[in-house]
Amino acid sequence: MKNRDLLIGFATGVAATFVVKELVDRNQKLYPADEVLKQVKNSFKEEGPIDGSWIYMKTEPYTQHAITTDVYKGGITRHRDDELEQFEFMADAFTGAVVEVSKV
Repeated sequence: MKNRDLLIGFATGVAATFVVKELVDRNQKLYPADEVLKQVKNSFKEEGPIDGSWIYMKTEPYTQHAITTDVYKGGITRHRDDELEQFEFMADAFTGAVVEVSKV
């Protein structure tokens, strides 16, 4: 009976380890939204001053063709040649890489 109890305990430990590992792997670390905004602002500042910027801190799903990922959405406002320009961007929430920029 004691060997049986030992085997049950070992199997339970292995199963628990597998479940915890799966949960940790699924809960990937998100890239900080404020860092994404800082990088995008710095890129736009290379072309001139900006007037304002924003980013949603909550991620949204984004699908392009067969690829789906979570993204942050944000925007940049600036004046160029006395004209207001507004841009919206989407950045991958796990890597911080900008996946799309569009002029509004």
